[in-house]
Amino acid sequence: MIPAVLLLPVLTFLLSAMLTGVLVGLGSRLGALDSPGAAGHAKELRPVPNIGGIAIVAAVVVPLVIGLLTIALAPEALAARIPALEDHLARLDHSAPAAWGLVAGVLVLHAMGLWDDRRSLAAAPKLLVQLAVAGCVAGFLDTRMLTMLDAYGPLGFTASYMLTVLWIVAVTNAINFLDNMDGLAGGVAAIAAAALLVATLLNQQWFVAATLACLLGGLMGFLIFNFPPARIFMGDGGSLPTGFLLAVLAVRTTYVDQVDPDFALGGGWYGIFLPLLVLAIPLYDLAAVSIIRIRRGQSPWVGDQRHLSHRLLLRGMTKSRAVLSIWALAAILAVSGIVLGSLRPWQAALVGLQAVAALGVLAMLERFTAPDHEASRPGPS
Repeated sequence: MIPAVLLLPVLTFLLSAMLTGVLVGLGSRLGALDSPGAAGHAKELRPVPNIGGIAIVAAVVVPLVIGLLTIALAPEALAARIPALEDHLARLDHSAPAAWGLVAGVLVLHAMGLWDDRRSLAAAPKLLVQLAVAGCVAGFLDTRMLTMLDAYGPLGFTASYMLTVLWIVAVTNAINFLDNMDGLAGGVAAIAAAALLVATLLNQQWFVAATLACLLGGLMGFLIFNFPPARIFMGDGGSLPTGFLLAVLAVRTTYVDQVDPDFALGGGWYGIFLPLLVLAIPLYDLAAVSIIRIRRGQSPWVGDQRHLSHRLLLRGMTKSRAVLSIWALAAILAVSGIVLGSLRPWQAALVGLQAVAALGVLAMLERFTAPDHEASRPGPS
C-alpha cells in the first residue's frame, strides 16, 4: 500500500503544476488578479492572478472522486490493479460517506473563496459558512476529536463536538491568515501535510494518507509558480479549502493506541498533541495577529501588515529568507510532533518546552521588532 500512496504526490504534483501554469496565463487574460479585499484591508496590490487555488483543489478532489467512484462501482477492478487494496476495500467503503462529505466541504469553501477573491465578502457570512461546514462534518460524518469524552454522556459528546468545530474553523482561518507572502502558506501547509502523511502511513490509515498525499502533491505543484517572486497566488479559493483539509484530516488521524504495544506512533497519551506541533506556526500567527488587532480596537478579520512574516521583513530579511525561515521552523516543530507519542514522558516534556520556547521567540519578535506605526504601513502581500 505504501508505494501506491507515495505515487499519488507525484501524479498530483504533475496535475497541479500543469494546471497552475495554465491558470497563470488564463488569470492574466481574464483579469482575475489580486484584489483589495474587504474595506480596511491593508495590502500591496500586485498584478498577479489569484486563482491558483483551483489547481490545489483539483489535485485533491479529482483523484478522490475517481477513487470513490471506482470503489463504489468497480471494486474488483481496483483490487486487481492494486492487490494490496483487497484487504482494505471494506474499510474504504465504510469511509466513503465521510470522504464524500470531505469533498463537499472542500468544494463549498473553494466556491466561497473564489467568490470572495472577486467580490470581497464580509467576514460574518464567511465565518457562518465555515461554522456550518465544520458543524456538518463534526456532526454527521463521524469526524470528532477527543471521542473518549463520549464516556461522560451528552455533555462529553457536546464538548467533543464543539472542540472539533472550533479546531476546524481555527485551522481553516490560520492557513488563510498565513497567506500573506509569496510561498508562505503553500510551503507551511505542504510541510504540515507531509508530517501528517508520515504519521498516517506509519499507522496504516490509507484513506487519510492518500488524501494527504494528493494535497501534498497539489501544493508542491502550485509552489513552483508561487515561490518569490510569485507568478500566481492561491487566494481564498485555495487557502480556505487547504486549511479545511488539514484540519479535518488531522482529526481523522489516530495518534495514540495504549492497548497495542506495537502501535507505530507510540502509546503516550501526549501523542494527541501531534497536530498542535505540526500546525503550530499558522495557529500562532492566527492567535498573535488577532490579539494585536483586538488590542488596537480593530476587527481580527481585517487584514494588515502585522504578521510574523512582515515582522521579519522589518528586521531586514528578504522575502525569500523570511519565508524559508518560517518553513524551517515549521518543519522542526512538525518533525518533533511525529515522534511525540513514542517518547518517554520526560522526553515529550522537553519537546513541549522546545515548542513553547520557539513560539516565545516569535512572540518577542512580534512585540519588540518594530513600533506599531511601522507595522501598519502597507507592505508585501
